[in-house]
Amino acid sequence: MLPDLVLGKLTALAVLSPAAAFAALGAFLLLLRTPGERVVSGVVLSSLSISLAASLVVWGSSVLSPYAFLPVELGHWFEASGYAFDVVLLVDRLSATMMVLVSMIALVAGRFSVAYLHREAGFARFFLLLALFSVGMLALVSAGSLDLLFIGWELVGVTSVLLVAFFHERAAPARAALRVYITYRLCDVGLLVGVVLMHEIAGSSRFGEVFGGAAWPGPAAAISASGATALALCLFLAAMGKSAQFPLGSWLPRAMEGPTPSSALFYGAISIHAGVYLMLRAAPVLERSPAASAAVAVVGALTAVHGTLVGRVQADVKSALAYATMSQVGIIFVEIGLGYYRLALVHLFAHACLRCLQMLRAPSALRDAQEIRAAHAGDPLPHLGIASRLLPAPLVRRVYWLALERFHVEALQQRFIAAPCMRLGQAFDRFERRWVAALSGVAEREPGGAVAGSARGERAGAAAPAAAPAGAKGARS
Repeated sequence: MLPDLVLGKLTALAVLSPAAAFAALGAFLLLLRTPGERVVSGVVLSSLSISLAASLVVWGSSVLSPYAFLPVELGHWFEASGYAFDVVLLVDRLSATMMVLVSMIALVAGRFSVAYLHREAGFARFFLLLALFSVGMLALVSAGSLDLLFIGWELVGVTSVLLVAFFHERAAPARAALRVYITYRLCDVGLLVGVVLMHEIAGSSRFGEVFGGAAWPGPAAAISASGATALALCLFLAAMGKSAQFPLGSWLPRAMEGPTPSSALFYGAISIHAGVYLMLRAAPVLERSPAASAAVAVVGALTAVHGTLVGRVQADVKSALAYATMSQVGIIFVEIGLGYYRLALVHLFAHACLRCLQMLRAPSALRDAQEIRAAHAGDPLPHLGIASRLLPAPLVRRVYWLALERFHVEALQQRFIAAPCMRLGQAFDRFERRWVAALSGVAEREPGGAVAGSARGERAGAAAPAAAPAGAKGARS
């Protein structure tokens, strides 16, 4: 068992190493010119290697002392009106295990990307976002307070959206990134409200103070049952959005528009499990609220069934893997809802490693799958496993059709969530442009850059010649 001071320094090194790489590479790109691919990848991969080595040492120490619960104080960020934002990390079995997983998967995906994105125009941009994602995810899993966890959560979200839109020259990735952004923004309200609730209920957002400082998963939190239920449900709303739980998971197959390494990193291994980690960290709150635990289990079960049925009828490998990931994460949520926290952590680790490898192999597996389907072109529709043996044939066909339509979840979300949000955003945009024009005395401009008044005048002038022949014809008659 290493001294607490050494453990704290190693934990901070694991988080700050990719942060230093991001700062150095970002400053170089901003002030000078884009360095070569070998320099870019070398800086980021070296920082991730340092992070992995430090994480392994911290994890080994936590294994030798399984009841360790070590807060690592890094100082104050800011103070305002009696509130101090303390930058504090936490070393225990859960955080150490997740730190190893995050740094290892990020390093593997980064090494794969060196060849996969060779001579790609956005090579440096990808590795810059990879470093920023690693900072956010490592801060998330090692955070000692919900305040710091929220910052890591948002960094993971913004890098996720930017990498989905990596090939922004095409319209489809940009639309998919917008869908991911809308879902994240709506669900992250739950985490923000949860931070405020934890401060109001417990007077602090530090896990050691709210959860009692016991080794994970620890006993039930010493807060009221109603407060624990409200807090757990707010956190679970954020987890549902980040981990693509039913009915908020329609963005997951769309997110495969990004590069294959980012798909493996975000939606096969790491980011998709951020919601799982949040609920594992909130295990003492779930122990205090059976109703919230039941909600977690029910939503996880619905997600597992939905992901299994829809995934079986997908025609491409990446969508099939996306729904397979969704179903497995749903099962992990069921385990959490039933109180099997250690089993859920083992399941998370194993699933992340397996799915990462499957995602990285997806391009070559896609060709293999196409050849297999071509060889079985005359076969009947794929069956639904045990459902085809237990259910009547008409019902099986109905379920198959619903699975092809993804149970209309995407259409309902587009109609009742995405479209209203888009209209609201457009309305705010129009209001802002008119308000700015009124305050500045400058004519309002259309989104395309034309002045609104002149545009209307041009449209009216274009309509006048069209009306002139009709008037002239009337005069001649």
